[in-house]
Amino acid sequence: MSGMDKCKLMIVDDHDMVRAGLRTYLMLEPKFDVIAEASNGLEALRMLRNSAPEERPHLILMDLMMPEMDGVEATRMIMKEFPELKIVMLTSFLEDEKVVAAVEAGAVSYVLKTVSAEELIYALSGAVKGMPVMTADVSQALTRGLRQRTTQGADEGLTEREREVLLLIAEGQSNKEIAEELHISIKTVKTHVSNLLMKCELEDRTQLAVLAHRKGWVKTG
Repeated sequence: MSGMDKCKLMIVDDHDMVRAGLRTYLMLEPKFDVIAEASNGLEALRMLRNSAPEERPHLILMDLMMPEMDGVEATRMIMKEFPELKIVMLTSFLEDEKVVAAVEAGAVSYVLKTVSAEELIYALSGAVKGMPVMTADVSQALTRGLRQRTTQGADEGLTEREREVLLLIAEGQSNKEIAEELHISIKTVKTHVSNLLMKCELEDRTQLAVLAHRKGWVKTG
């Protein structure tokens, strides 16, 4: 993108009014051109996949909490398939782990919806150049989240249910046994196992069991 070109922008938010407000404001900015909108991450991903390279945005303003596919998952998948795109997470939520998850997924900046219009433009302008822009409270949340991650290790990001499934895997239980123990379907157990493998970046159940034992999460004796 040359200095004369407008920055092509996609807005992803599940609230029509939020998208309309952002679009109206951003279209007043000469440097930005809102070329696409989506109501969730899945829709955004489909739109990107179905568009020619020259039709794609340079920058995506991404909501965090959305149905079907949230902002973190969407950011992770978009970055994998379209690494040249820049993503700014715009959200009402300031939670340490969400800030960490968004940044780890590949978001350049994490911006709260309470920021002024000028601050948002500043963050977007920085993101175009790959420069993170974060307010002090977001920066502190990121630091706290990373510190907590260091303390907790690889269990960070696991849901309570995933942790239960992991411990039962470590005890050598089959999917059927886990389903009976937790009163859930075998299909649900398989989904949890898949999520655990992905989150822990492991290949099979045996490695999951080893991880649980190595971390000392399994009661022995």
